[in-house]
Amino acid sequence: MVRISAGKLQRQWGRIQDLAITGPVAVTCNGRDRMVLLSSKEYRRLKRRDQEVLALADFTEDDLQAIRAAEPPAEAGQFDHELNG
Repeated sequence: MVRISAGKLQRQWGRIQDLAITGPVAVTCNGRDRMVLLSSKEYRRLKRRDQEVLALADFTEDDLQAIRAAEPPAEAGQFDHELNG
């Protein structure tokens, strides 16, 4: 993903828009990612996907086996308190 500073975004808005048409562009502020610019086509595609509901029948057996075998990363333990009340 292309990364640009917020200042560069202001100075080169037209060029950055063209970049965002072909792929996501991360905008940084003080060296940290602050936002991502996407084409409207990509945004609409992602919005359709976030409303997609899958049933078990939509998964292949390989998908289901991968889900069953999945283990959370060690860092996920920091959220255990949210489950234990």
